[in-house]
Amino acid sequence: MIQYKINELFETIQGEGSFTGQPSIFIRLQGCPVGCSWCDTKHTWEIELSDEVSQHSMLTKAQETSQWAEMTVDQILALVKEKGFQAKHIVITGGEPCMEDLTPLCSAFEQLGYSTQVETSGTFDISVSDKCWVTVSPKINMRGGYPILNSAMKRANEIKHPIATEQHIDDLKVLLAEHNIKETPIYLQPISQKTRATELAIATCIANNWRLSVQVHKYLGIE
Repeated sequence: MIQYKINELFETIQGEGSFTGQPSIFIRLQGCPVGCSWCDTKHTWEIELSDEVSQHSMLTKAQETSQWAEMTVDQILALVKEKGFQAKHIVITGGEPCMEDLTPLCSAFEQLGYSTQVETSGTFDISVSDKCWVTVSPKINMRGGYPILNSAMKRANEIKHPIATEQHIDDLKVLLAEHNIKETPIYLQPISQKTRATELAIATCIANNWRLSVQVHKYLGIE
């Protein structure tokens, strides 16, 4: 039986990509070796046995920490029911969630009428249900040295690319050409809401008929 290392489980709105504004239940997994310099969840990178805590301790953390609780699919379902969450959209994120087989988790929620979404760097094989919406945020030339997988790019329902410079845009265009991606919706996401990055993203989206993702939750000051 698969047990997932859960760093956070909470209800909010999705602030990025195609589901922006959608009430969602976020399941954040612990562990990621990709090493993005601008990552805003670096506390999820390392898996230390000393950081394992109870479900209650994981849920009641007062701040972001590297603490995690190991949970089965049934335990996750029971916890969502216990918390009384109303959202019917599940977002599985990290960390890098695709280090795990997510098919049982996605399928269990979908059988109960939820929609599911996974956010991944595209550097690991994606094991999810057929109905799961896959957001690939390709992490190119990161410290961990992991290549972007063709299988991940082909499975993507949307591609969401953080940018701050022209080089980030050039890298994305090369990647799209390498994997022959033509129809998948492309979102540009300014890194850290910086004015220059936002202006560059807007201009590039208009020039290429791409879309803008502005991390609405950060502008609203919510998780």
